[in-house]
Amino acid sequence: MPAPTATIQQHEYPNGLVLVAETMPGVQSASFTLLVPAGAAYEAAEGLDVGGGAATMLCEWITRGAGDRDSRELLNALDDLGVSHSESAQTVHAGFSAATLGANLIPALEIFADIVLRPRFDEEEVEPIRSLCLQNLRSLEDDPGSKVIYELRRRHFPEPWGRPSPGNPEDVARITPESLRSFHRAAYRPNGAILGVAGAIDWPRLRDAVGALFGGWERRPEPRLSERPAGPRIDHIARETQQIQIAMAAPAATVAGPDYYRARAAVAILGGYSSARLFTEVRERRGLCYSVYASYEGQRERGAMLSYAGTSTERAQETLDVMLAEFRRLADGGVDLEELDTMRAGLKSSLIMAQESSMSRSSALASDWYFLGRVRPLDEISAAMDALTPESVSSYARTLLKPGELTILTLGPTPLDVKLPA
Repeated sequence: MPAPTATIQQHEYPNGLVLVAETMPGVQSASFTLLVPAGAAYEAAEGLDVGGGAATMLCEWITRGAGDRDSRELLNALDDLGVSHSESAQTVHAGFSAATLGANLIPALEIFADIVLRPRFDEEEVEPIRSLCLQNLRSLEDDPGSKVIYELRRRHFPEPWGRPSPGNPEDVARITPESLRSFHRAAYRPNGAILGVAGAIDWPRLRDAVGALFGGWERRPEPRLSERPAGPRIDHIARETQQIQIAMAAPAATVAGPDYYRARAAVAILGGYSSARLFTEVRERRGLCYSVYASYEGQRERGAMLSYAGTSTERAQETLDVMLAEFRRLADGGVDLEELDTMRAGLKSSLIMAQESSMSRSSALASDWYFLGRVRPLDEISAAMDALTPESVSSYARTLLKPGELTILTLGPTPLDVKLPA
């Protein structure tokens, strides 16, 4: 008898909330990921007087008491259900994720409906939250690797799409409870929100329960965002550190674009696994640094290849030069079949492992729906990976380093001499 297969269902409620769910045979857990279009970018919406860090502060505040429960009662209720959960504000979304036993899924959703729709907004919680956010910002100063990536994104993506979600100390210090409430009223809306659910679920019961819990969430106008140029493209942040941090960004294909899989392959071959080019050339052969990588970031209207290395001040110039040389080699010389097969095997393994986790799957459901308006079956992804050839990836790699579009940021005691590709 054939094994049961996963089933994907979708429903859009009258208020615009989209539910995407997948039944996963053989698992007892159930997980959900709720994406609300209320991330750091919306701090810059017209008519909102909030500063950087407001999305993060609000995300923390609404979890400190909601509905009939105060902060302690809410945490106890989640613990009693065995719910593992996390909440965070990213660039576009405020995200709420939870995993529990399938039997406890709907009671967990009931609690999160209170969190999102009916936060208590106890003002005595604001100062402890502000203190935590300021501590986080101070800790970033002690983590220059993370700091340089935040600042690279700010310079590479147009404002407000490169906004760091932690904000900045000046803005966090002046955010008021009323400005956070205003941000909640304006940005937290069902139209544009996506709920991905995966695991041991009963679809009709889930669909009806979500409708009952979130159906009263009223539509709101989408906040207006004005896009502004970022930059500068080449920059240095002076810090008296023992190392120099090097970060680079280049435009890449979007998630929905026809070149998406070729972009992911090119970025991975450059620096996405332990035998990738940057790791091999910069770390293994030359011993220039311990940490070096390249990764892909997708936004709806744009994508980017991000690259990073942290090295000593004495070897920083050589590290930067070698990284740029590897960028050129990828663009000029393309890729070969062996490294393409290595990349393909690694990506397929990670996809299969993610399929076996209800938490990873709920996140993938919500993400696919946001970017594509549908869910990609695993077979489709696998077939797209199999269709890649050295020639197709090499052809795409030649487009990665367009003149004037590479952003380079260094952080440390002295700036470096940046020799951009012609």
